[in-house]
Order: sequence, then structure tokens, then C-alpha cells
Amino acid sequence: MENTNGTPRMFDTVLVANRGEIAVRVIRTLRAMGVRSVAVFSDADADARHVREADEAVRIGPAPATESYLSVERLLEAAARTGAQAVHPGYGFLAENAGFARACEEAGLVFVGPSADAIALMGDKIRAKETVRAAGVPVVPGSSGSGLTDEQLADAAREIGTPVLLKPSAGGGGKGMRLVRDEAVLADEIAAARREARASFGDDTLLVERWIDRPRHIEIQVLADGHGNVVHLGERECSLQRRHQKVIEEAPSVLLDEATRAAMGEAAVQAARSCGYRGAGTVEFIVPGSDPSQYYFMEMNTRLQVEHPVTELVTGLDLVEWQLRVAAGEPLGFAQEDVRLTGHAIEARLCAEDPARGFLPSGGTVLRLREPEGDGVRTDSGLSEGTEVGSLYDPMLSKVIAYGPDRETALRRLRAALAGTVTLGVQTNAGFLRRLLAHPAVVAGELDTGLVEREVDGLVATDVPEEVYEAAAAVRLEALRPRGDGWTDPFSVPSGWRTGGEPKPVAFPLRAPGLEPVTRTPRGTHTVTDDRVCVTLDGVRHTFHRAADWLGRDGDAWQVRDHDPVAASLDRAAHAGADSLTAPMPGTVTVVKVAVGDAVSAGQSLLVVEAMKMEHVVSAPHAGTVAELDVAPGTTVAMDQVLAVITPADDATDAKEETA
Repeated sequence: MENTNGTPRMFDTVLVANRGEIAVRVIRTLRAMGVRSVAVFSDADADARHVREADEAVRIGPAPATESYLSVERLLEAAARTGAQAVHPGYGFLAENAGFARACEEAGLVFVGPSADAIALMGDKIRAKETVRAAGVPVVPGSSGSGLTDEQLADAAREIGTPVLLKPSAGGGGKGMRLVRDEAVLADEIAAARREARASFGDDTLLVERWIDRPRHIEIQVLADGHGNVVHLGERECSLQRRHQKVIEEAPSVLLDEATRAAMGEAAVQAARSCGYRGAGTVEFIVPGSDPSQYYFMEMNTRLQVEHPVTELVTGLDLVEWQLRVAAGEPLGFAQEDVRLTGHAIEARLCAEDPARGFLPSGGTVLRLREPEGDGVRTDSGLSEGTEVGSLYDPMLSKVIAYGPDRETALRRLRAALAGTVTLGVQTNAGFLRRLLAHPAVVAGELDTGLVEREVDGLVATDVPEEVYEAAAAVRLEALRPRGDGWTDPFSVPSGWRTGGEPKPVAFPLRAPGLEPVTRTPRGTHTVTDDRVCVTLDGVRHTFHRAADWLGRDGDAWQVRDHDPVAASLDRAAHAGADSLTAPMPGTVTVVKVAVGDAVSAGQSLLVVEAMKMEHVVSAPHAGTVAELDVAPGTTVAMDQVLAVITPADDATDAKEETA
């Protein structure tokens, strides 16, 4: 946009084509700049925080993303209705969709990001590698050419030599990536990678790359304007990953010295220049931890990154503001020599997932919310109390970021911030992240992309501490106490008194998801309020946040429900000798491979449940027969909902013989 004298003019109204924490974060900068913000929402997000914080909000469709947030037509209609001059895509959804960028341009809207051509080029990992290689940027050895068949991919993998990494040519975020160490499973892994890539990006084109053992993931933030200026803003260390998804990011990296930082930064600038880049983008490198001078280009993300806050904190720059200024036609107001990295920042991604259940996606209603703040702490969040976390969208809920004059201070502040995070009603990974940040290797900065997977068992709390059951029993005991002044019916007092015998303390049958039931009688002293429980057990005082049947402490949370032994006994009797297969997470059944009466073998894949972009295969626990099948493709299921019942082979044979 231009003023009458030909100088760039900032937009009056910007539509934010996203949801959740990134939409809230973009709206925050728009408000600070005096720019009117327009939010969009699906039916699932009608009362979401980003909707409430925007100046205006437009409904764009029902809950499924394909009918709302991924609908180019509806997004453009919303922009036209509200008079928006520009569209900020956030990240995810259509942020790296060249078709969307082109459609915005054709509709007379400014896409706050690079050109459609740059998105298309860098979104194709095969073409991207060829382009940056020609610009002198080192790349990871791997397959060449696009459209390779399964057999050609397998041949390339064998030629490179295992271990190799299968990667979708389109998209990112670890979706569809498969690490293959055994040639015997190549065919199965290629098929699985194609299926997930097609589901995530609508494109199942794959490439194969050499796997570098114990690598570090270092990325460089770049910023380019439309006047030929390109700078880098230093690096981010993103080596702490699980299933190829980043969980902790920090800036700067303890691995790099000034010379290596400058060399990698210059390589990133050349990569950006090679595609005529404009806006904020990230060039990702894989770096052998033993020799950081040997770095290889992996890909370029043509959008704002989830982890951009750590760069903002160490540079003092607002990247969203500069995205908007560049999109409006302004030149960068600084040169490379003006960029200074001061202090240290670390970010943790808070996700709706259950570490004790293998990090499966979780869901529910946020009943109690406390987000950290204070000196050196920043929280980017899309949450509020009452938020319904479903299975349709990405599991990331918020980001907790800590800044300090040095890495030790930033680590300490982030651990404390996570300990103070309360998100009751939805299981999250906050406690896991806090323990990860205290791991000796993390504290020492000795990171690699496999560290989390190697150490995960020691970082996940699977058992419920005794004091949690004590607190849950105390809540129930307190609920039985009579309320009000005046006369009290002695029979209503939970004293355990009974006729003809010694008092018998009140006991409560309790059960945490996935664990065997327990019976607890409160034996310590306790204080219960609407939002807290304090129990003193064996001389130690424990304080928990509470909401309904949830208890939380130091970032961990437990849902402890009342257990009905009679109902459980009837259920066991109804399915005696059989195994009920239940949903491991709230989600949607996408594949059903069997029917009632089918014989199945142990370990056979029966169903696929998908939630938050993750597939989970439900397999037969033993050989037998499908006795019940309660779902079909498209069925929405809750966590622990019965999907099917499998009668063991011996029982199935006996039943058939009795029938005969």
C-alpha cells in the first residue's frame, strides 16, 4: 500500500487466517500498531480467545478444518466482507500454501509472507535442495528428482545406506517422516510415509536422505524486504524433539562460535536470495554435534515459526511487526551489523497430550487455568477457562518462554514457569517438559535430536503418587460433611460410626485412567477449598490445584475419578474371556479393516484412530474373533470408548462347537 506521495502506508485492516495461540499473538501486534484485526472461526471456536480479542470476527464454517480454516474461498469472502487489505496466515493450515498466496493476490489482498513462487519452490523439498545447492549452500546427501516410485525410493535408500530418513516433499513439522534403520521394512515405511503425507499435505511425494546419527537441529531466522535487503537474526537450537516434532527451542545455541554462526547465517541469507524471498522465514540445518562446522541445509520454512519468540527476546525485534512492514512495502530499518544477540531465551511447547500414555493426544474442557507470568517470562496462549480442546486441530495449546541474561537463568525461570502452569481438565505435557529441562544433558547443553527419545522413560511419571490419592479422598470426604449452621443430623456426619462395633473410617474407591482402581481412606490432615487441596501426609504438606475430579501440582495433573466396583464387575462379566479394545485418545476412526465374525491374528491391525494430525493403529491383543464392532469410518470417539471386542481363539472355538 502507498500514501499519495508514493511512500509505503501501513494497512488499516488485516485478517488473521488462523486460530489459537498464533492468532492471539498476531492480534497483539496488530493492536500495538493500531491496525484493525479480523479473526475467523469455525463452529468449534465460536467462543475462542482469538475471537474475543480481535476487533471483528467472522464465522467461516463448521468444525472440520477442510470446511473452515482450509477453505480459501471462505477466507477470501471474510476478507472482502470486513474490508481487509491484507491476510496474515500465521503458521500451519494455509501458511505455506502457494495457491492461497496466489488467490490472495488475485483478490487484491496482500499476503503477509513471501511470494507464491517462493513458497512453491521452497515447499518442494527436492527443488529447494537443488536451488540452494546451486547457490553454494551445502545440502544433505540424498535422492534426486521428484515423483520417485516406491522402488526408486527403496533403491536410493539402499545406495545411500541405512539409516535413512524418508521425508515428504511437501509440508513439514515431522508429518510423514520415517527413520528407517532396517532395509527389510523399507516397503512398509514408504507406504506409511506416503499415507501420512497424503493425509497431511494432499501430496505423497517422498524423498530419502542420509540419516546423521546424534545430529543437532539448528535453524537461522532470516528477514528480507522487497528492496533487495536480506539479513539473518541469529540461530535457534531446536534439537530437543520427539517424533521429529520440536518440544524445546532456544536462542542462541551453545554449540556455535561466532565464526560458525556467521558462516551459517550467510548460507541462510544465500538460500533466501536464491528464491527471491520476502518476509520472515527460517532456513533449517542439520549439524553433526561432533563437528558444527559441517552443516547441511534441510529445508526452508516460508512462514513465521512457532519458536519465533526466542529470537524476538534476544534481538529485541517484533517479527510479526516486521512481517507487516515488509508486506506493506517498507524497507528493513537496519542492516546485518545492527543485529545484536543479547541474553538467552528458551521456549517450551505446551501440548494437549498425555505423556503417561505414550504422548497420545488428549482433550477436554479447560476447567482451571493459570498461565505463568513475571520477570523474564512470556506466555503465548490461545487458552481461557472453558476452552474446549477437541481432536480436530493441532495439539499445541500455548508456549511458555523464559528470558535471562544467560542460559542458566533462562532455564531456571522456565522450569519455575512450567511448575506454575495449571491447565486442569485437559492433560498436558507441562510436567514432562519441566523434568526434561532439568536433565543433566540439557542443563549442560549436550543436545541432539535423539536425546528425548532415549531418555523419555525417565522423564514420564506413570504412577500416581500416594499423596494424590490422599488429596482425592480428602475432597470426597469434605463433600460429605454437612453444611450450614444449627442442628446437624448425626447420621450425616462422615465419622465412620456404626451400631454394635468400632467406627470404620470412610473409604473411597478411586481410579485414574489406565490404572487399576484403589481404595483410600484419608489418614492425614487436610484443607479443601474450591480451587485448592492441602494435605499433610507423614509429616509432609502437599498442595494441589483442583477442579472437579482433577488435581494438579508442578505442571503435572491427574484425573482421579470415583470407581464403581459393581458396574465394573458387571462389565467384566458381560465380556468374560474377551478383550475390549478402547480408543487410546479422543479422535475419529478413519479406517476399519475387520467386521464382526472375522478371525484375527495377534498383532493384526484392526482400526486406525486419528486425532490432532496423529494416527494410532489399534491392533488385536491376541488371536481370536471379532465379537463386537461399535464404530465405522468417520465415527467420533472419546478416550477409552470401546471400539471392538475380541474373543480369544480358544474361547471362540469353544463357542462355535457349543453352537454346533
